[in-house]
Amino acid sequence: MDIKQIQELIKFVSRSGVNEVAIEQENFKITIKTNQAPVYVNAALPAPVAAQPAPAAVPQVAETKASTPAAEDTSKYITVKSPMIGTFYRSSSPDKPLFVNVGDEIAVGKVVCIIEAMKLFNEIESEVSGRIVKVLVDNASPVEYDQPLFLVEPI
Repeated sequence: MDIKQIQELIKFVSRSGVNEVAIEQENFKITIKTNQAPVYVNAALPAPVAAQPAPAAVPQVAETKASTPAAEDTSKYITVKSPMIGTFYRSSSPDKPLFVNVGDEIAVGKVVCIIEAMKLFNEIESEVSGRIVKVLVDNASPVEYDQPLFLVEPI
C-alpha cells in the first residue's frame, strides 16, 4: 500500500463509523482505530445543562445570538479543512517558527500545517490563495477528517 491508499482508507474508516479496521497482506499489516467513544461522551454532556431550570436557558439564548453574527461574518471566508485524521501541528518542531499566523498571506501550494497520522508527518498545503483570518485548531490537537483548520479571506 502506498501513502495515498492509506490516506483514502483512513478517510473511509472515519466516514463509515467503524471503530477498527485491520488489513493484512504478504509483507504489510495495518490497523486503523478510531476514538469515537469520547465523541458520544462529549455529546451527552450538554443534555444535563439543557435540562436545568430556566435561568440556565438565558445564557444559552445569549450564546445563540452571539454565534449567529459570527456565522454570517465567516460566510465570505474560505475554510481550509483537514484532509485526514491525525494530530495537528502548526510548526515542524517546537523550536521552529509557525508555518502560518493570522494575517499571513498564503498561496496555493504553501505548507500551512502538519498532520501526524500513524507516525507519518504529512505537510498540508493550501489549495487556496488568501490571507489567514483565524486558526480554528489548537497546536498538537487531534483533528478529524474534513474538520475546519483555518479561515482564509480570498484575495
